[in-house]
Amino acid sequence: MATWEQNRLGDLVETQKGYAFKSGWYSDAGRPIVKVSDFTTDSVDSSSLVCIPEEIAADYLKYELKIGDVVVQTVGSWPTNPASVVGKCVRIPSNAAGALLNQNAVKLSPTKALDAQFLFYLLRSDDFKTYIIGTAQGAASQAAITLEAIRGYEFAAPPLPVQRRIAGILSAYDELMENSQRRIRLLEAMSRALYREWFVHFRFPGHEKHPRVASPLGDIPQGWEATTLGAHLAALESGKRPKGGIREEAEGVPSIGAENINGIGRHEFASEKLVPREFFEQMRKGVVRDRDVAIYKDGAYIGKSSYFRDGFPHSECCVNEHVFLLRANGVRLKQNALYIWLQEPDTVQTIRSKNANAAQPGINQQTVGGLELILPDENTAAHFDRLVEPLLAEIINLAKRIQNLRRTRDLLLPRLLSGQAALPHSASPSGRGAELDVSRGIQQTSGAVQPA
Repeated sequence: MATWEQNRLGDLVETQKGYAFKSGWYSDAGRPIVKVSDFTTDSVDSSSLVCIPEEIAADYLKYELKIGDVVVQTVGSWPTNPASVVGKCVRIPSNAAGALLNQNAVKLSPTKALDAQFLFYLLRSDDFKTYIIGTAQGAASQAAITLEAIRGYEFAAPPLPVQRRIAGILSAYDELMENSQRRIRLLEAMSRALYREWFVHFRFPGHEKHPRVASPLGDIPQGWEATTLGAHLAALESGKRPKGGIREEAEGVPSIGAENINGIGRHEFASEKLVPREFFEQMRKGVVRDRDVAIYKDGAYIGKSSYFRDGFPHSECCVNEHVFLLRANGVRLKQNALYIWLQEPDTVQTIRSKNANAAQPGINQQTVGGLELILPDENTAAHFDRLVEPLLAEIINLAKRIQNLRRTRDLLLPRLLSGQAALPHSASPSGRGAELDVSRGIQQTSGAVQPA
């Protein structure tokens, strides 16, 4: 049996704190900056990174991030808000490589005695999370941890070959999840490209037989309609949460808030809240139905939308008062097209420009109902719906697969890191067979991890 030696993290890593880049430097182009607000559950959302000019960035290249770098959040929330919890550990993805690390985070670079991937999973463990929260200080709304506290974490680690085998098993799950996420992005891009071809450029099948006619929104195909969203909605409603806010319920029904509105197939389960079942059963509005489209109605990111369908993210859930649920009447406007239209940058920009509350960004039902759009005839609407339906359905299937893979990986992680699960012979599985190979490791519920 391999000997697992006790270590102090600070003896095995080098650290690099992020830099407080000035907001006055921010620009639309240049070198991206990774902030803690860009952290996802275990990675970085690179879709909206701010930038600074390259000529300024040239003086701060020591803060540059590489693929696979391990970063820990040093300022954030307490565990009651998992989405931004202090001590969160993320790994830099390929599409954030080359970015610079902002303040309130620290990069950890392992020495030769510690595998980088093993380090990432170690800092994702409940043991590290419990330890680091125990060192945190701050007010009720914000917590902070010190570099010395991170360096002071003590843990048992196997020899490098065993570290690599453990990391190989866990990273196989991450690779499968990333493959599914890439497919989701491709399928969504395909559906949005088809929408623009038909409904923005008007190059739909048979468009040659539809001469353009004048409308309040410009020339449109004959038989189409320039209208408002409200005229084609069967329902537009928001939800609520119990008076006094949500306590940390151990059981209940998921209540989706604005922080969970991230697009089809993307959902931050860690930041979700629960409402008591009795409260849920008394709700008259805001209960999610299959294929409901949701829109973030107030706050910093108004106009973001999601699509709840086919039991994802939950077969039973509701929304709070910061989210609108939209249901089309299904004639000229169907749910698939409604969601894709809401994802269009021009639509999002229009929604944000109609802010109904200067003090707190937000939109109301009248604003949403008054949004202008162009809708096709019924036959074209039905044809488009049939074409995009399998694309969106596959996105949900992939999202469910990711959810299952993440759940299984997280169950396996503590067993492997504690040496309680035996390693399978195949340490670096890939492709479809990877899930079967790695699952064999899960089935080993006893015995210590053995070195190669």
